[in-house]
Amino acid sequence: MRRGMAINYNGDVAVVLDFQHRTPGNLRAFVQATIRSIKTGKSSDVRFSSTEKIDVVPMTTVKMEFSYKDQEDYVFSDPETYETVTVPPEIVGDAKNYLIENATVTVTIVEGKVVSIELPSSVILTVTEAPEGVRGDSANNVQKAIIVETGITVQAPLFIKTGEKIKIDTRTGKYMERA
Repeated sequence: MRRGMAINYNGDVAVVLDFQHRTPGNLRAFVQATIRSIKTGKSSDVRFSSTEKIDVVPMTTVKMEFSYKDQEDYVFSDPETYETVTVPPEIVGDAKNYLIENATVTVTIVEGKVVSIELPSSVILTVTEAPEGVRGDSANNVQKAIIVETGITVQAPLFIKTGEKIKIDTRTGKYMERA
């Protein structure tokens, strides 16, 4: 079992969000998993015994570009076929903080439905608001809060100014370097 894989559970296709293998002292080993149903969109915690068989459902991954936000939903398009896919905000999750127009993401599709979106490890965003650093306040790696084009706040060094492009790690949300 791996994070992100699709399985058949109780006649429904579900995606594994998280899992943990446990071996309590006096009991048999089991896997505790958090899965999300594709049909209902609800998450649940499930226990699988070590002898239980799991049916893996085939899934496809496609590189797509973020096009625009349509009210609540996010629209992605395939750069080769120009087909569009509308994704609800529950599936986009925290990735919305790093999505800019034409950003390339990996979209996972199971049975014709988008189940997850994976960002690249880093993105380049433009700084929209950066307060001036205080003169003489450059002791040891002092950071200031800046706001980037997607609206999130990131801690960055004092020399970063409004209008500059910076590289941000999408896994931690931290400043990496100037772009």
